Amino acid sequence: MDFASNLKHIKDRITAACRRCGRDPASVELMAVSKNVSPEKISEAAEAGQTLFGENRVQEAKAKIGRCPGHLQWHMIGHLQTNKCRDAIELFDTIQSLDSLKLAREIDKTAAKLSKSVPVLIEVNVAGESSKHGFSPGDLIAELKQLEEFPNIEIHGLMTIAPWTNNPERLRPMFKGLRELKFRCEDIIGAPLPQLSMGMTNDFEIAIEEGSTMIRVGTALFGERPVKDD
Repeated sequence: MDFASNLKHIKDRITAACRRCGRDPASVELMAVSKNVSPEKISEAAEAGQTLFGENRVQEAKAKIGRCPGHLQWHMIGHLQTNKCRDAIELFDTIQSLDSLKLAREIDKTAAKLSKSVPVLIEVNVAGESSKHGFSPGDLIAELKQLEEFPNIEIHGLMTIAPWTNNPERLRPMFKGLRELKFRCEDIIGAPLPQLSMGMTNDFEIAIEEGSTMIRVGTALFGERPVKDD
């Protein structure tokens, strides 16, 4: 199947998931995860109407964003090293992987030098996996006020990467937990956090049913991609 057919299939599944939980399908944004996808394939996706893309690595994004249509939106969704902050701020519309106070300080400092304000999502390690980055829920509650005080960072919401499982229903408590954590964070800062980025190819329907406002889909749109070394 080509990208346009895959896109229609995913949008139909989004609509069905929204109907099951009484949501408007327009309340869910679809991000195409374009890791290891060529600029030519991304241009094909753009022609099919896809405008939001997510990249995992700064170096790969730096090499190809300039070769893609100029109207697209780009989000950084992979782990961001502090020494790559300048490039990330210049390349991406949003950084979804703010995973530590140390990184927040570097983003804020670099953004100030560039006279920019950086939209971010805070990455939360809801499953407590040692192999994944992100704040634990407890640490986020404890450090949220400090995060909010950085003048060049705009906190737009939360993001998580759930563990892979062949039974996505098992992830429902984690998605529900992130939604409830978002409500707690809104109470603490006294402002809305509109974005809840959760759900990928394997589990996005469960995530939508639990309140996701943005799903990140790669394989179901682009197919299996060649694996490249980091």
